[in-house]
Formats: sequence, structure tokens, C-alpha cells
Amino acid sequence: MDMQRILLTCRAGFESDLAAEVQQRSLEHGVHGFVRARPDTGFVEFQGHDSDAGNQLLTRMPFSDWVFARQWLGVMAHWPQLDTRDRVTPVARLAGAEPRGFRELWLSFPDTNEGKSLSRLTRKLSRPLRQALAPQLQRPTSPWRLHLFFTSGSELWLGVTPVANGAPWVLGYPRLRMPTSAPSRSTLKLEEAWLQLIPDAGRPEWLQPFQRAVDLGAAPGGWTWQLVQRGLQVIAVDNGPMDPALMASGQVEHRREDAFTFRPRRPVDWLVCDMVEKPARVADLMARWLSRGWCRYAIFNLKLPMKRRWQALQEILPHVRQALDSAGLNHRLAVKQLYHDREEVTVLAAPDWRC
Repeated sequence: MDMQRILLTCRAGFESDLAAEVQQRSLEHGVHGFVRARPDTGFVEFQGHDSDAGNQLLTRMPFSDWVFARQWLGVMAHWPQLDTRDRVTPVARLAGAEPRGFRELWLSFPDTNEGKSLSRLTRKLSRPLRQALAPQLQRPTSPWRLHLFFTSGSELWLGVTPVANGAPWVLGYPRLRMPTSAPSRSTLKLEEAWLQLIPDAGRPEWLQPFQRAVDLGAAPGGWTWQLVQRGLQVIAVDNGPMDPALMASGQVEHRREDAFTFRPRRPVDWLVCDMVEKPARVADLMARWLSRGWCRYAIFNLKLPMKRRWQALQEILPHVRQALDSAGLNHRLAVKQLYHDREEVTVLAAPDWRC
């Protein structure tokens, strides 16, 4: 399937950061083209110079390497003004030409106020589209999901998302509910990080009951709550108060100390950290813990400057990798701007599971 263009979705307001990332990543993978991005639209478009450029990028670059992209699709067609009296027929006509068919059908929209208003339309169109496309869907050997991305009631991008190389959620992130007993909404950041950054096959091994963890900047305990739910024993480091119900679990030791000077008495399995602090300072602290063997795994947030998020990451992360390499650690860094993040990204540092 020849595709020249790719559409990538992101959080509204992060289009310029994703555009900078796309430009750099595409060149790194030998795919040449240019990026179109408009502020606050929730997506960017990569236009390749070659007729197969989009397909090349979809197959050469692991989707898990994207920082600011939530989902992507190779563009088959774009209708700026689709006839709203019949949105089904043009889609069925084009999709019917793909001999391998599609594993399933996805309908989505941008993560904007205008985009969210389209959820009712996508639900309404889902059934007639599935009926019209029935011969092309549920093909278990197809490498593609048919993906319809609506930016308005009349503007539609028709494309495909690779089954084996894309986010497993249609909008690019899991839908999570706020636990009633969690002490803060920040708990959703860590829950999403488990799902987004840890491979499915590795999650049961990496997160086990009775492991030991340290939560730096823990109060009131949103991230500690996630660790406790999985049966870990936690040292919560923060001068602020912890949630009383969380402390009653018997799994938490509260240390009223400075997170930057705290040292564990013995190595732990997990280090987690969500502090409002300069990103370079947090990154240096994480690199110190990992390179000195104080923890095996780490998940931490980096609060990035609004004007140059991608550029800031290119300055900060190499220092972390250099510290790990100098310590002889074969760790991988997975970085993602999560749905429950704001002006930040979440980083997982772990022994390279692809070795």
C-alpha cells in the first residue's frame, strides 16, 4: 500500500513540539519530507517527498519511540469537504480496493474541544460503516486497522494504522477512572505510565508484590497509592504530609527529608518521582540513582519549558544516557507525553528489554 503522507495526533498546544520531533525522526530513518502543523488542532501532517514515504516511516520507526505522538495513520485520502448526506459511500469505495482488507475499523477525532464534540458523530457512523465495510473487516492476517479521523463533520482523513506498530488505543491513550481512595489525581499519571511505557509481557515480572520502592516528592501520595495497590513496600520521601488512609496500609514508611539528599539504606527495585522542579536537576538525580545502583527501574516526570519542549529533551536526555553508559548499564529510556501529563513528559528507565 503506497502512502506519501502520515497524520500524527498529539495534545492540543504541542503541535510545534511534535512537528520538530517528526522532522528529526524522519531524517534519522532516511525518510525525507516536510511537516504541516497548525496551533491547537491536535495533529500534524508529514508529507513525504516519495510516493511511499509514509509507508516507509510507518514500517521503519517503532511507534513506541515517539514522545509527543499519541497515534498515527498512513493517509489514503483526505476530504476537506465531504458530502454530509453520505459519508459512508466514498469510504467504502476506497477501502474496498485494499485486497488484504483490515483487522478492524477505528473512528477518532482530535483531543480538542471541537474534536470531542465529534464523538457523537463517530458513534452514529460506526454501525453503517461497519455494515458497508463488512467484507473488508475482521481479516485476521491483515497488518492494518482502517482508521477514520474526523476533524469536523465534513472533513475526514482516511488512513491505516499498523496493528503491530501503533498505540493499542484508538485515541492513543487508555481511558482511566479516578480511584475514589487515591489521595490525588496525579495517581493517574503513574497508572497510565505502567500501561504506556512497560511492555505487556514484562509488566507481571517488573511489578511484583513485596518489591521495594522509593517515591521522591511523594506527598500527598498519588504515586505511592499506585505502588501500594500492587503490593509494593514504599519509602515515601517528602517534607509534606501523606494521606492518613494510605499510611494505615502498613506498606508505607514516610521519611520527612529532602528528596535531593535522601539516600536509601539498600538498593530498591523501583524509584518514582513527580516533583515540580527544573527538568535538568531531576534528570541528574535520576541518573545518579540508576548509575549508582540504588534502583533497578525508574519512572519520573520532567516539567518542560513551554516554548521548546522537544529541544529541551535533546539537551537533557543525552546526559542521562551518558551517565548510564559510564556506569556500564544497558538501560533503555522510554519517553512519552501522557494524556494525564500537562507541561511535562514521563520517562521510564529500565534494563533494555529488547536485548
